[in-house]
Amino acid sequence: MTDTSFAQPLRIFLAGHQGMVGRALYRLLEQQPGIELLVRSRKELDLTRQADVEHFFAAEKPDWVIIAAAKVGGILANQNLPADFIYQNLMIEANIVHSSWQTGVKRLMLLGSSCIYPKFAEQPMQEECLLSGVLEPTNEPYAVAKIAGIKLCESYQRQFGSDFRSVMPTNLYGPWDNFHPEHSHVVPGLMRRLHDAVVEKAPAVSVWGSGKARREFLHVDDLAAAVWLVMQQTTEHYASLTSPQCSHINVGSGHDISIAELAVAIAEVVGFRGELLFDSAMPEGTPRKLLAVDKMTTLGWLPQITLRQGLKDTYQWWLAQQVVG
Repeated sequence: MTDTSFAQPLRIFLAGHQGMVGRALYRLLEQQPGIELLVRSRKELDLTRQADVEHFFAAEKPDWVIIAAAKVGGILANQNLPADFIYQNLMIEANIVHSSWQTGVKRLMLLGSSCIYPKFAEQPMQEECLLSGVLEPTNEPYAVAKIAGIKLCESYQRQFGSDFRSVMPTNLYGPWDNFHPEHSHVVPGLMRRLHDAVVEKAPAVSVWGSGKARREFLHVDDLAAAVWLVMQQTTEHYASLTSPQCSHINVGSGHDISIAELAVAIAEVVGFRGELLFDSAMPEGTPRKLLAVDKMTTLGWLPQITLRQGLKDTYQWWLAQQVVG
């Protein structure tokens, strides 16, 4: 049940509007009538500094808040920068959530990650399996920070009645992803390496892990649509889907593929016809990560962008950026 009671214009602070997820949300929200978007660059507002965040909220007094700001990266980045991942994400969440409560924000949305779930959680992973087992060690600091964010929202709801919500997306990809050769996630990382192999006429490309690990992927524009749909639900309807002790909602495609299958799909998109060599000596993370998404489907949401089409669009976007650059 969507909420039509809010006054217009609705002032929404979109934290992290220059990241991949933030840009997708910005593209969607700027098309919605009756919304005034509040955004700040990292140079304009350091979200890890409590005093700066409190000053911003006191001055702007947004009605709603969406936290898309985060320190993110792939397996190697998480291994090399654990302090950065846990500190920055904890500070961003704590500062925004607390300032939102202080200034009377009516509704807040925290974006988390599917890495919050135990390494060997039963598949597909229900929201209720949170904190039921050991986390995947390679991204534990990031996962702990995101779990803390969920519990922050739950705690303010339980103590103060704040309408603070959380959604947990699966593995995301799309325009404005990070294509760094070492610190990127699997889709942009493989896409760049396979593209470089085509350019260099390399006969083979090494892929981390055995290729047997399975992952679920969602285009970032589909996530943006899901976030906006969840944000529009009435307080009562959102509460009926969740509970004070399990207040988050999974967002995923409902389907997973092996990393080997993903590598083949990306190779076809970029035109790489060489050999894919899977290096089992390298870490590959959790064996499988598939989210249970029945709460989202109850709301009538389904992803609209297939993985094949999404990979093609993402590659074409990245190629265009290289020409511009």
